[in-house]
Amino acid sequence: MISIDPSKSTERENYKFLIGSIIPRPIAFVTSQSKEGVLNGAPFSYFNIVSANPPMISLAIQRSGGRQKDTASNIINSKEFVVHIVDEQNVEQVNKTAASLPPDESEIELAQLTPVESLKISTPGVKEAKIRMECLLEHSLEVGGLDSPGCDLIIGRIVQYHIKNDIYESGKIDPQGLAAVSRLAGNNYAKIGEIFEIERPK
Repeated sequence: MISIDPSKSTERENYKFLIGSIIPRPIAFVTSQSKEGVLNGAPFSYFNIVSANPPMISLAIQRSGGRQKDTASNIINSKEFVVHIVDEQNVEQVNKTAASLPPDESEIELAQLTPVESLKISTPGVKEAKIRMECLLEHSLEVGGLDSPGCDLIIGRIVQYHIKNDIYESGKIDPQGLAAVSRLAGNNYAKIGEIFEIERPK
């Protein structure tokens, strides 16, 4: 087994070790709104559950050359955003939103996604997702980096769920019907694949 000291590796090398090791990663497609009202959309695979009481999720939004990304800036300014689960049907459109656009251009328009009004916040979501979650900003932290922060860690509190009828039954979500996709390394993604069950010890 090879042993590697991350302090002796470059940022790029550490990035490759992380995204190659921590797989599969769920993908959040996030919509946020600028002060000027431009609807921004971007996918993030540094995404997970924080808590169920209250329901909260985390997004780690990496900075580029120390510069805050539009999504992080919008969320911190507006204190709200919408998280969508990326699935087999919408992954191609979501992938288009990863393009680097200026802040005054909407990735939602570029990808031809359909904005849909939220119930409890002013930021719209998109119709093409089977699950979307309206979120309020709970915490934002600047983390990492040597000379300046390398990442904005966003904790969002979910204030409304929207779930397509055909994947919801008796309080549960059908994983095959959701058909979520996950992120691997490089240009690779993964589907749900075979599901197996192991009983949890009492």
